[in-house]
Amino acid sequence: MGQEPSVVWARPERGTRGPAAVHSRRELTAVAVELADGGGLSAVSMRHVAKALGTGQASLYRYVAGREDLLDLMADAATGEVDLGVPLDGDPVADLAALAARTRAVHLRHPWLSEMPPDALRLGPRSLDYLEYALRAMAAVRLPGGTKTEIVALMNALVTQFARVELQSRLVDSDRRTAQIAYLSQVAAQGDHPRLAAAMADRTAPEPADSPEALFEHTMRRVLTGLLPPGPA
Repeated sequence: MGQEPSVVWARPERGTRGPAAVHSRRELTAVAVELADGGGLSAVSMRHVAKALGTGQASLYRYVAGREDLLDLMADAATGEVDLGVPLDGDPVADLAALAARTRAVHLRHPWLSEMPPDALRLGPRSLDYLEYALRAMAAVRLPGGTKTEIVALMNALVTQFARVELQSRLVDSDRRTAQIAYLSQVAAQGDHPRLAAAMADRTAPEPADSPEALFEHTMRRVLTGLLPPGPA
């Protein structure tokens, strides 16, 4: 007799033993996301989800094997919020940058996504749809399929990092930020760091004081342009 698949997507929606199921994975996921939105991933536990549903913790194991399944379900549900109905315009850099921007918006809406333990195989149905869309955006790019999936992974790692920094920067006092920028300018003007001064004087990218959206788009396009070869296949 084969071992039961450990991936939540490969198992039946509900267990077959015990009383009739009264909840669903969708309900468990929604509650877990709500808990995480309010208190981060540390607020998500089997006990807390059961309490929010008004049921016993043991009953949740009819739907999931444990907290790791909850994290899988939450990540996939959040990925499902990224609009994949946007038509592709045929420019891989523009299409992927736009996808990254929509993904960033979801990360900012759900800060706990930046806390999610990295897992390259945390791919549920919606995540697979996301990957398919990204690969379709690169259909004309002359790169192996494995390299294309690596580009998507790198893009999403940058999305996560940008979202984390942006969320944390909201907690920094504006006077402290102003003082840090002034210090950087003062040090650059003293002459001990000529290359830094030259780089600041010749800066063409958005300044730190510009909108996070502009900085994100500029950086993402630069990275994608460097990763994707020009021209059609």
